[in-house]
Amino acid sequence: MRMHSLWKQRAIVCLALVGLVGGLASCSSSDDAAAPGPVSGGPGGGPANQGSPPAHTLGNATNGRTVFRSETFGNERFWTDAIRLPAGVVAAKVTPLQALGLGLHVDIEALDAATVAAVAAELLLDPTGKTSKILNDPATTVALINANAVIGLPAKDTNGDGVIDISKGDKVGASCALCHADTDGSALNVPNGGSIGKRRDGGASHTLDFGTLLSIGTNSRAYYPALQLALAANGGKTLGRAPTGLTETSTEAQVDAYLKNKSFYPVGMFDDSVDGNGDPMHNMPLFRQDLAHPYGSEGAIAKLDNFSNLVYTALLDPTTLTTPGGRAFLQKLGGDAGGKEIADDYALVLAATGVTGPFPFIQAGAPGNPALAGTEEFPLGVRVDETKLNDMNAYLFALAAPAGKAGDPASVERGRTAFQSNSCTNCHNVDQGKFVPTFIVPMKTIFPGDNPIVLLPQRTPPLNPILDTPGVFFDDKMAVVNASLRGLERGTALPLLLDLDRKPVFLHDDTVPSLDALFDSSRGAEAPHPFYLSDTNQRNDVVTFLRSLGTN
Repeated sequence: MRMHSLWKQRAIVCLALVGLVGGLASCSSSDDAAAPGPVSGGPGGGPANQGSPPAHTLGNATNGRTVFRSETFGNERFWTDAIRLPAGVVAAKVTPLQALGLGLHVDIEALDAATVAAVAAELLLDPTGKTSKILNDPATTVALINANAVIGLPAKDTNGDGVIDISKGDKVGASCALCHADTDGSALNVPNGGSIGKRRDGGASHTLDFGTLLSIGTNSRAYYPALQLALAANGGKTLGRAPTGLTETSTEAQVDAYLKNKSFYPVGMFDDSVDGNGDPMHNMPLFRQDLAHPYGSEGAIAKLDNFSNLVYTALLDPTTLTTPGGRAFLQKLGGDAGGKEIADDYALVLAATGVTGPFPFIQAGAPGNPALAGTEEFPLGVRVDETKLNDMNAYLFALAAPAGKAGDPASVERGRTAFQSNSCTNCHNVDQGKFVPTFIVPMKTIFPGDNPIVLLPQRTPPLNPILDTPGVFFDDKMAVVNASLRGLERGTALPLLLDLDRKPVFLHDDTVPSLDALFDSSRGAEAPHPFYLSDTNQRNDVVTFLRSLGTN
């Protein structure tokens, strides 16, 4: 039994490219609880022959905390001048309570004592904050951004006057903390939203409504490569949750309608592939990354600093895709026609919306080299500052995972026994203090209903042909790039089984509503992760055990 409920508990990675799709069809399902594991269980309740993760270069963890929280590598120019998020926040008169409703979090320790006292006084009278004058004032939102209190949206003194004020031309960027940090909610916790309290790094932001946040920017079209597209090279066909794809001529209103539709871009998810496929995946934790390997649900990235570099050089500033290295990346992985079309159309969108270069906006740590495009270290032919990447390695390696939820000890122990006796340990460790097994689980093993069609056969080894199983979301993330980037099979990497009590939905595509449902055979033998427990009591015990897991 393999807990694919948590497959996306891997560092966010953005390597799937070019939405090349066939027609849509539904997949059949039936009840069956049998499936062999890919390896034999080893002694001590864990998989045998795990191997070892590669050696990582570690820097200064204290500096790495700053990198994780506030480093942008210059992407504030993209988020302010291309997406124009601050302008949208001001124009829409977004209040702090509305921002919290989008799943953003406010670090109370970044605020001055007077503000904290004033907010506390209002919350004393109304703990929901709904009648708070401060939290319903759009001017407070600007003040929070200026104070660098909005987690994951660091403001920079870009006009050089020594004071951060976005109303005077200073810019706002995005950091890793946007999707991978929250607060303890000690001042205010908005149901199904964000919170105000002391910052907590590493946890997945399960309630972040990234799509709607992006739509607040007055030029969300600037995120074109990470939207669901209909490409001429694919005959206008599209891959994703929406029935039709966007094009380079789609209006701002049409792009915003896609981003705000929670059936197309669900809450808690982030489209981490600049491929024209509409494949948002669930956010995941980033603590104890020394125990994780490889990175990305598709297992494409072997080293953490390479993953982080890819996030900054593609997802947090996709204008890199218009450069020679970015174009080479798209065409190498997605084919000449589709790759060229995405890059060409994106350049047209940027020009049409008044976004001017030179591109990319991010600051490279060394001169770019298009010849290196497609390699793990330089996927778009560019790399940000190596020292900062290694510092963040050290911080994320040392970042403690939260303790699991305390449950009835007898139930936890019964669940542990069932976890072992039902072959879950063919893939997963019982002890989450050990690094995860390093093998890739083949797609057909984790998803018996996988019956893919070939979308693009012409690929240079070790890249696989581009495959997709029509009618399902589960393999959309793996349609273009998968573990074959490293010469391994098309499949998924294994997750750390940590912080499960906070996780509201399961499987990386959010298609299973609970841990209990994950192990319920009514999902059918052809469903992703079809490894079931027919006894209700035993299923409850395994769920209690999983929610109790920590690294101790």
